[in-house]
Amino acid sequence: MEERLSRQERKRRQRDQPCPICRRVVPFLWTCPCGFQICDRCLRAEAWGYTCNNLTWTCPDCGAIRSF
Repeated sequence: MEERLSRQERKRRQRDQPCPICRRVVPFLWTCPCGFQICDRCLRAEAWGYTCNNLTWTCPDCGAIRSF
């Protein structure tokens, strides 16, 4: 029978995921509802392609405008 994970263990499992772009395991990923994910370092490095005002970023997959 599968044991239930505590809330803290579930959050830790969600946090420690690799960035799909740079493949580094990071504690936080910017996520769009369509499923696109990017780490903060990759987003900042390629900011010219994702944002024009540094207040919002545009998902390259679905075109949704997301706030920082």
